[in-house]
Amino acid sequence: PHRPTMMRLAPKGSLCRSQSMARRRVLILACIAISRQHSLASAFSLQLSSCLDKNIMSSNSSPRSRLPTELFTSADDLSSSSSSSTKPFDEKAFETDRLTKDAAAMNEMKEVATKEFSKLRTPWKWRIRKAVWDYLEEKDLAQFPRPVHHRIPNFVGADEAAERMSTLPEFQAASMVKVNPDTPQRRVRHLVLESGKTLLTPQPRLRTGFFSTLKHGTDAIPSDVRIEALTSSKGAAKHGSPITLYEKYTVDLVVVGSTAVCPTTGARVGKGEGFAELEWGILSQQGNLDATKVLVVTTVHDCQVFDGGVEEPWKSVMAQQEQDSDSEDGMNEDGTTSQTPFGALVTHDVPVDIIVTPTRIIHIPNDSKLPKPSGVYWDLLSPQKLAQIRVLQELKKRTEEELGEALPSGPEEVLPPTASRNRRGGGRGGGRGGGRGRGRGGRGRGRGRGRGGEGRR
Repeated sequence: PHRPTMMRLAPKGSLCRSQSMARRRVLILACIAISRQHSLASAFSLQLSSCLDKNIMSSNSSPRSRLPTELFTSADDLSSSSSSSTKPFDEKAFETDRLTKDAAAMNEMKEVATKEFSKLRTPWKWRIRKAVWDYLEEKDLAQFPRPVHHRIPNFVGADEAAERMSTLPEFQAASMVKVNPDTPQRRVRHLVLESGKTLLTPQPRLRTGFFSTLKHGTDAIPSDVRIEALTSSKGAAKHGSPITLYEKYTVDLVVVGSTAVCPTTGARVGKGEGFAELEWGILSQQGNLDATKVLVVTTVHDCQVFDGGVEEPWKSVMAQQEQDSDSEDGMNEDGTTSQTPFGALVTHDVPVDIIVTPTRIIHIPNDSKLPKPSGVYWDLLSPQKLAQIRVLQELKKRTEEELGEALPSGPEEVLPPTASRNRRGGGRGGGRGGGRGRGRGGRGRGRGRGRGGEGRR
């Protein structure tokens, strides 16, 4: 007779289901409490057991079952398992402590991941990538897609850098320009097509094919097709003309994206997957690109250009490097020094000749510029990477048939993670300048038989 109105109006059986669901929720909360708060585990589990027993007994022996909201409303329920305290359960304190422990656990995982990741890649490159990615996000200098981690970052001012790049005499004289498929270089691809040039662009990660060529205002792509519709990866795949490994054409200029670059040597750090180097290796091996003559241009934000450690993110990079240094004379085993965080390059690494930012154009000095590789370095290409890319498998098989012998394979590797997808981050921020820095990176040695290979960076 004293049941609340809501209980009298509830359909038959719904209250039992509600109680059952409530008990399940309590059990879940108990598991969380036990795992996250060892100090409360014993008391809370006893409390839970007591409450559930009472609730079950009540529902089995009396028509007046306890409501789910009554499970933790009595003083006996809250403190019967504690011998020295009658304080009620502090939900706010519990949640605060849970979130604190969550944050600590995430930081610990992040540190472990960083250490493990460093084992898979050139440590100095990972140090630079992390600092630049973090800084672009922290200062809101990044655009969609975000977060920029494990990507060629789409920086604020990317379109301005592209427009500045188009004023280069080398760009204006080129007939065919190879441009990476990443978002920050989308305006570059637009300008190539708008200028009546042939755009050569790879399928992302070479996973669905090799390269496609696009030229606006032709029979294949009439002038009434919007250029904007051609500059995305999907548009290039839809409107572009696929080419094979064995077609003849000549690349006049290469434009790449970067995470960071050195203005003294041209040393470049990408996102870590090695596809810019693979593409360069294939094109140079097949005779479509002269590695000794073709210039490489990159468009980046000013903060992505090493400034000697004067401003962030480079001040933090140099501080971290000094902390991790394994040498007292300033020269570390990885080739980094007290003047530069850019260490020794691997044989397949492709340095740049020209750096273009939203505010300036930097030509790498000839006397300090690093040489470019030529061909695919099979002894550096891991079986895991080879298994991902059909065009490389075809090229290796064909080369082995021509040579009459097996080509070497690179070391095993755990492939690095790729960027998370479909996550939009917003905001635009202001730009900042950077200065010229000192130091040069060295190039590693060694290549296998045949015409070379490449793997992770």
